[in-house]
Amino acid sequence: MLNKYPMWKNIMVVLVIAIGGFYALPNLFGEDHAVQVVATRGAEVTATTQTAVTEALGKQGIEQKRSELENGQLLVRVANAEDQLKAKETIAELLGDKYTVALNLAPATPEWLESVGGSPMKLGLDLRGGVHFLMEVDMSEAIRKMEEAKIADFRGQLREEKLRYSGVHRTVRGIEIKFRDAETVGKAERFLKTRGNDMVFSDISSGENYVLLAVMSEAYLKQIKEEALQQNITTIRNRVNELGVAEPVVQRQGAERIIVELPGVQDTARAKEILGATASIEFHMVDEKADVAAAANGRVPAGSELYQRREGGSVVLKKEVMLTGDHITGAQPSFDEYSRPQVAIQLDAKGGEIFSNVTKDNIGKPMATLFIEYKDSGERNPDGSVKMRKIEEVISVATIQARLGRNFVITGLSHSESQNLALLLRAGALIAPVSIVEERTIGPSLGAENIENGLQAMIWGMAVVLVFMLIYYRAFGFIANLALCANLIMVVGVMSMIPGAVLTLPGIAGMVLTVGMAVDGNVLIYERIREELRAGRSVQQAIHEGYGNALSTIADANITTFITALILFAVGTGAVKGFAVTLMIGIATSMFTAIVGTRAIVNALWGGKRVKKLSI
Repeated sequence: MLNKYPMWKNIMVVLVIAIGGFYALPNLFGEDHAVQVVATRGAEVTATTQTAVTEALGKQGIEQKRSELENGQLLVRVANAEDQLKAKETIAELLGDKYTVALNLAPATPEWLESVGGSPMKLGLDLRGGVHFLMEVDMSEAIRKMEEAKIADFRGQLREEKLRYSGVHRTVRGIEIKFRDAETVGKAERFLKTRGNDMVFSDISSGENYVLLAVMSEAYLKQIKEEALQQNITTIRNRVNELGVAEPVVQRQGAERIIVELPGVQDTARAKEILGATASIEFHMVDEKADVAAAANGRVPAGSELYQRREGGSVVLKKEVMLTGDHITGAQPSFDEYSRPQVAIQLDAKGGEIFSNVTKDNIGKPMATLFIEYKDSGERNPDGSVKMRKIEEVISVATIQARLGRNFVITGLSHSESQNLALLLRAGALIAPVSIVEERTIGPSLGAENIENGLQAMIWGMAVVLVFMLIYYRAFGFIANLALCANLIMVVGVMSMIPGAVLTLPGIAGMVLTVGMAVDGNVLIYERIREELRAGRSVQQAIHEGYGNALSTIADANITTFITALILFAVGTGAVKGFAVTLMIGIATSMFTAIVGTRAIVNALWGGKRVKKLSI
């Protein structure tokens, strides 16, 4: 029994541990206090902005560690928390309200390490600090929007069927469609019932008033609410990602609420600004017959409304919504053949059909893109919820050149406006506004305390295990201790390598548990070696049998634990997922270090030699 590993296997062990150690290295450098600058409302962060910020901070005597301009965002690193607050105030005053200036924490990883993909572990809200919001979706607004869409559908369908109506209006009871005679009411009711079972129709005519009432079915109302919640979750997640917040948590709670957690964001106002940026997009036809000056004085034509343009001035738009942003599947800024900025839009199948029907009758007419933003008004509704302020502005007006389908472009924008519009459209539209019903801020000091307490638990747990293994198993205990340290480094390295992995306080508990589990395999192996030595086996036979026969037992125990952790990850949320991820990674790395890693060291020390006694 030679107990020798081939050279390739020894190299593999060293290489795997070295890679784990390399990717764990960024966690030693900590974080810098930083100020993040993001452009909003048509502005743009450029090298000129960076230079102006640097000069302004220099005048205030604030020293920068580093200033980084990347993906249209500026990150300014400073020495301490005091300079961070001063820098934020200075930058906010310099740039004005077209930019969002926020406090943040940025990894202090050296550039050479970042260039090869090295980055620290992502920390959860309980460790890094940040903000937590519980948001409620305004389902009444979602239903109103769907009713408006149904009104447009009814008008189009009745025109196609050549059924003359005198008006389609939304009322408290539902959607009322008015006709001129009872016969047309009956025909329209029979026809519209064949178009789907989303609406319940009833003839409520009385006297000379011939009216068909359309009310949404219970199943359709339930579907609208579910889709509103799910799309708002997706939209908020996309928008937060687009605006550069690292590792946000966006998930549903109940039937109408959404939880949003933004780790590392220390400024509640900044967090609200991010969530306030979640907006909707609507396309309206421009009312060319309307007099803008008269409309500004209150004489707005029926069926139209006056809106402000982002670049200044006013425009009168027809109230009817031609298309909403929830049909947009893609948006990219680009340039036309004359190098003028434009935004290329892609719609889903339903949106393409709607837009094709809308534009075929409006070629040569101007169409406007209306940007709708909901912000906290600072007031409360009677039920205690936050009252939202609705901001509407026209961000572009373009002439329809031809019948449009699923792909079209928006022109008439500056370069910065095209970039920002593409971002907003790409992130989707909110079906309904959301209001913040609960907010919590977890300061970085509390997160630091959680980290310190977790590290203390891990250090003391490791110390007890290391001392026990050293005393009880002597030289073999020392080898197990090396494997345990390597295992911990590898866990940190793998957690740092996985983009979606986030370390939470329960995750630290998982790491502490892994410390205990990591030596279980070695204990089983070492006890089996002892048994073989007592049975009169030679040293080389005892080592071979100890590792070989204990393998199945170790594998069975770890596989069952891994499956349990996998189930926890699949059905759990938040903290439970954090614990499960760390535990699964810890099981995989401990199997490697306990079986392959220690065997490599044992083989190197005692393999292929005539050894009469083992220090075990």
